[in-house]
Amino acid sequence: MKIAVSFILSFALLSTVSWALLPQTHQGFLQCLSRVSPNAKAISKVVYTPSNSSYTSILKKTLQNLRFDTPQTPKPLVIVTPVDESQIQTVIYCARKTNIQMRIRGGGHDFEGVSYVSEVPFVLLDMFNLRQVVVDVVAKTALIQAGATLGEVYYAIASKSNALGFPAGFWSTVGATGLIGGGGYGILRRKYGLAADNVFDARMIDVNGRILDRKSMGEDLFWAIRGGGASSFGVILSWKVNLVDVPEVMTVFQVEKKIEEDATDVVYLWQSIAPKLPKDVEIRVAIDSVKKDAVPEPSKTVLSDESGPSVTPDQSTTVRIRFLGTYLGRKDALLALMQKSFPELGMKNENCQEASYIQTVLIFGLFNPTSPLDALLERTSFKIPFKAKSDFVKQPISKQGLNGIWDRIIQTAPQTTNMLLTSYGGRMDEISESALPFPHRAGTLYKMYMRTQLSGDAKEELAWIRGLYSYLTPYTAPRTAYSNYNDFDLGVNNLRGPTSYEQASRWGKKYYKNNFDRLVRVKTTADPTNFFRNEQSIPPLVGI
Repeated sequence: MKIAVSFILSFALLSTVSWALLPQTHQGFLQCLSRVSPNAKAISKVVYTPSNSSYTSILKKTLQNLRFDTPQTPKPLVIVTPVDESQIQTVIYCARKTNIQMRIRGGGHDFEGVSYVSEVPFVLLDMFNLRQVVVDVVAKTALIQAGATLGEVYYAIASKSNALGFPAGFWSTVGATGLIGGGGYGILRRKYGLAADNVFDARMIDVNGRILDRKSMGEDLFWAIRGGGASSFGVILSWKVNLVDVPEVMTVFQVEKKIEEDATDVVYLWQSIAPKLPKDVEIRVAIDSVKKDAVPEPSKTVLSDESGPSVTPDQSTTVRIRFLGTYLGRKDALLALMQKSFPELGMKNENCQEASYIQTVLIFGLFNPTSPLDALLERTSFKIPFKAKSDFVKQPISKQGLNGIWDRIIQTAPQTTNMLLTSYGGRMDEISESALPFPHRAGTLYKMYMRTQLSGDAKEELAWIRGLYSYLTPYTAPRTAYSNYNDFDLGVNNLRGPTSYEQASRWGKKYYKNNFDRLVRVKTTADPTNFFRNEQSIPPLVGI
């Protein structure tokens, strides 16, 4: 095919070096784009190389974990920010043709940076231009393009209705596709399950460049992309989801205790009580170290999975335990329920705040509940370098075991580490473990998230979090993990060449349990050459 002159000239104008000085793979990929693209001039406007003045800002636009924002971090050869589906098809074709790996980025919250970091040459397909959300209030559905953030989803819903919601995550800058594709959920999980449980159709581009919907992709592939890591199978274009009913008034609450009080006893009870409460209430437990003279935070301020700026270390610290959550109704009904089912928590009227559903979303996104809705459209977030791990608890941890956790938390500088325990039960118990790739359903009491902020060479912080994880082994066996909190400590694939089933099973069985086997079979059919790959992507059986 004839090379488009306008495409080449546009790159020349943006570049301070000649193509001859670029890596051969880089040249070949760019030349392929110009030959194959239906509109070479249009695609040239969404392609960025390291010599382009906008390259760094585009790369860092949604880079959330500053652990991967260093001069030593491997960078993509090329970044493409498509504005239409044909450009994605062209990128897939040219990456395959020139043997360059491709990474796909939505929100950029992946904990190990797999969507924008690789040790092998790669092109970054950044989807942030494709972020339209269309809400149908009458049908109670929404179409969500792949590059939309959760904040943009919530904004679009709230702009049309105050009686509808979507059971997705807490953090507004998280990419909707990453969350849905990995089995994510939020404050509505006990009432409505996962975000992926509420998806009824999807559009994606497969390895051969075909655009597929649920009917044409088949039920196996449709099953796999809803919780099995969608980027292992293709490029998601959009999701069709069912919206859910939410009340006009909800209640947000927070009860704070210290370990010098009765916090350990209450956490011990919470483990068994919270999963059995009515579906309309959910309670999480946020744990961190604070100065003993720290002023308690207002009840409306709620800890997120990724919150907590560091402060100057102080030897005089304690462990703070915050019981926080929501109730799908007014606070009088919640107080009566807590008095009957969990009086040990000691919830009082002043611990509760009534709010609309969208105000609740703002609160848990660490916004003021009176903030304008367009605050949810902000695509940047509080960024720190961190390492995080996850686990699922099936039996209550003893008080002695909990005290061992507190002992480790109190060793850290105030608010540089935190844990978040997220209660299950309700709708989460009612859906089969094999209904979707996400298997952590009935029998799971709560999810455990642990995170440490990194500094310097990070040796001490990494040793601390790995030590905590090791300590928890007898309390969480058999060990499992949450795929959306990807953790390379569990194992990784080979970056080049095939990865054996046995090697991938080390991390795959922890994320997906027995569903991993079905995911491998789907991958073998959908992407037998393993084009869509990363350190923890589902491998095909080919070549094993």
